[in-house]
Amino acid sequence: MGKTEKTNLNTEDTNIIRKYLNWRKAKKASRKKPETFSEIAISWIKTILGAIIVVMIINGLAIASFVVPTGSMENTVMTGDFLFVNKFVYGPSTPQVVPFFNIPLPYYKFPGVKTPQVGDVIVFIYPGNRDEVEASEFQYFLKRCVATAGDTLHIVNKKVFVNGKEIATPEHIKFLRPIMNDDSMRTFPYGRGFTGDNYGPLRIPKKGDIIKLDNSNYFEWFVFIQREGHEVSRLGQNIYIDGKISNQYKVQRDYCFGMGDNRDNSDDSRYWGFIPYDNVVGTPIIVYWSWDTNLPLSKLFDKIASVRWSRIFTLIH
Repeated sequence: MGKTEKTNLNTEDTNIIRKYLNWRKAKKASRKKPETFSEIAISWIKTILGAIIVVMIINGLAIASFVVPTGSMENTVMTGDFLFVNKFVYGPSTPQVVPFFNIPLPYYKFPGVKTPQVGDVIVFIYPGNRDEVEASEFQYFLKRCVATAGDTLHIVNKKVFVNGKEIATPEHIKFLRPIMNDDSMRTFPYGRGFTGDNYGPLRIPKKGDIIKLDNSNYFEWFVFIQREGHEVSRLGQNIYIDGKISNQYKVQRDYCFGMGDNRDNSDDSRYWGFIPYDNVVGTPIIVYWSWDTNLPLSKLFDKIASVRWSRIFTLIH
């Protein structure tokens, strides 16, 4: 009797062990790497697509990374600074391009906590050169907002006035040369004769503003109206908007005006025009890395030596 019970117990133990070993074998088999080329390719594609989706969500809704390409904002930010940009404050947006591939995507911007304010450092989508309806190349720019929708901007001998009051000069503002008056042919708007050092007065367009149009200011507003999505032409003394004779235009969007802190070495709104609020992506928060981006990685030791350790974790304001 006791012998039979022992045999049954051993058989039961054996079954349990066999089941456990089969489970281990199945689990181990499920962890094996794909063996065929197609399985490997599919696995990599899934991984890459997953990474792209995560980057797009984060990049669109909250935080984006931005590399400073020029010295127009020295010493606030330096060429080669890598910045984290707060996108939530001015409104999260759908990604403008597919990460890593720079392929344009349909763009939509959600309402933000606030609109750009005078003194804010802003990252925005470059609207294009003064005479371009659409920018020939997709680029992000970084400037300081010096005037917002409805403000009147006036620069007198490099001093900036908004609505008749001089605005405080940021501590990092940099001037390199004496006052000059020879750049009026390339400033915005066309034909106004402004210079980079003596500019305006100029009202920054606000949604709902009515602009009176005639032959004297036709070229001043020609590109602006087209950027808002309308066809503009002139025949004799008549101005046509979307095929209808018009002597005025109602502004459809809010705009701001950006300038570089390195005022004498900055390609900014003085030369290519207003920045639509919809183009404003965010405001930089902090420098998380900084080095000489002009040095190739092939010069690894020089590249490492160029790291600006003192810039890392610098707050932007």
